[in-house]
This record gives sequence, C-alpha cells and structure tokens, in this order.
Amino acid sequence: MRRHFLKSGLAAAMAYAAGLPSGNVFAATHPIRIGLTPVFLVQRAGLLNRWNEYLSQRIRRPVNFVLRQSYQEITTLLLSGQLDAAWICEYPYACMEKELRLLTTPFYQGKPLYRVYLIVPQDDKHTRSILDLKGRLFAFSDPNSLAGYQLPRYWLHMLGDDPDHFFERTIITWAHRNSVQAVADRLVDGATVDGYVWDMLSRFSPEITQKTRIVLRSELYGFPPMVTPIGLPERVATQIRGALNGMNTDPNGQEILSTLGLERFETVSPAVYDDVRKIATVMGC
Repeated sequence: MRRHFLKSGLAAAMAYAAGLPSGNVFAATHPIRIGLTPVFLVQRAGLLNRWNEYLSQRIRRPVNFVLRQSYQEITTLLLSGQLDAAWICEYPYACMEKELRLLTTPFYQGKPLYRVYLIVPQDDKHTRSILDLKGRLFAFSDPNSLAGYQLPRYWLHMLGDDPDHFFERTIITWAHRNSVQAVADRLVDGATVDGYVWDMLSRFSPEITQKTRIVLRSELYGFPPMVTPIGLPERVATQIRGALNGMNTDPNGQEILSTLGLERFETVSPAVYDDVRKIATVMGC
C-alpha cells in the first residue's frame, strides 16, 4: 500500500501561515507545539514533563508536546499549521522534503543512524531470513514507517516477491513496541522494528525482548529526524534547533538524553537520508 503526500510546498506554507495566531506572529506567549508518536517511547513517567520544562526554559516560551498514534496524523498536523515541529520517521521526511525542513537529528551509538531488526519469537530457531516467513503472520507498525513497513516490503520487492501477497495475514500495530509485544506473545510469526526501540525495550522491559530473537540487523539508515514545516519562521526554527542541539552540554539536558538512550541532537546533511530516498523512489510515496 502506498501512502500519498499530496500537498505542495507552497500549499504547506500557506496552510501553516493560516494556522498561526493573528497579530504578533509567534509572540513570546505563543507555545511551540512539537509532535511525537509512540515510536520513541517518550511516554515513560515524568520524561515528557522534564523535557517540556527543559525546552521551555531554553527557548523562553511555552512548549507543548502533542502525541498522536500515527505518522500520518503528525504529518497532517505539521502541514496544516497545527504543529511547529515534530519527531517523525525518516520515510515521510524523504517523501515530503519540499514541505518539511530538516531541523536536527538524534545521535545513537555515536552516529545519526540506526538499524532495522527482523525479529521472531524466541523459540523460533529455524527462521533465517524474511523469506522463511512466507505464508505466515506478520506485524507492521505503521504504513509510513521505514523500519516497520516500507523496508520489509522493499526487501521482498527486490527479491522478486509480491509484498501484498507474501504473508498469509498482516496486522498494523501502530507502534514498534506493540510489534515487539505481538512477536513476544506469539500473536504473529515475525516483524521488523526500529532497532533503537528494541534496544530501549531491552533496557527498560527485558521481559518483553527476551521472548524475541533478532534474525538479522539491517544496514544503517538515517535516524528519524526532527523536522519543521517550511512555513515556520527561521528565527523560531533556530530557537528550537539551538535548544535541542545544546542538550548534551547541559546537565539537565544530558539526563533527558540518557533516559532517551541518545547522545545528542545535531544538525546533519540531508545526504544522511539518501538510502531512504532510494527506497522511497522504488516503493513510492
């Protein structure tokens, strides 16, 4: 299934401007609205409140986190002017570069990159590749996710199989954590998940990941970035970028990063996402 992002850059900018408050645009009292999805596990107790407080102090204006279930919901809010920034999957970013500005990217294990894991239940000792899951049950996390949807379909496409008819049945879990849980509970025979999420679950909820087995780890792909709509004033984008990129130099920021399992945020070249663009070219947006 292909997802179509139909807004043009100009339309997105106009929509964003329409969503701004009247009068003194982005006055100091106007909150910065940052979108998140369940993929990042930021719902841990107290973390969002601490991060919210930290960013509000650094940016010197209120910051509100907006949580939604899917990437489509978040990107729709971004393009309609209801969000000022969002932490999204790299696949929607690659598909909508004319509408979205790359703000900053997390560094994980020393790089702005991560791997995708193909996982199966722990007692499945036979599966060695995705081809061994033909005719079985498989979990996808989100149709706009590289790790949880597009990449396994891309693998099958490149291997000459039809992704739409390869599995007996598929489910959408709407979060990588849910996909890991579905595999652990043997509700499905396999899933591909964000390796960062699996690693973090292994850190905080090992009782879940211990019931799964990693069949393979993919090559490296650009880590899900923080983006803004192209219509966001540059000075506001600079404020948000500065607050995020400076977290690793501040004790409170370091503590939040440590809880997130990240080292820092840093502005990177869009070329980091070249491999994702190649997949998007093949699979479509």
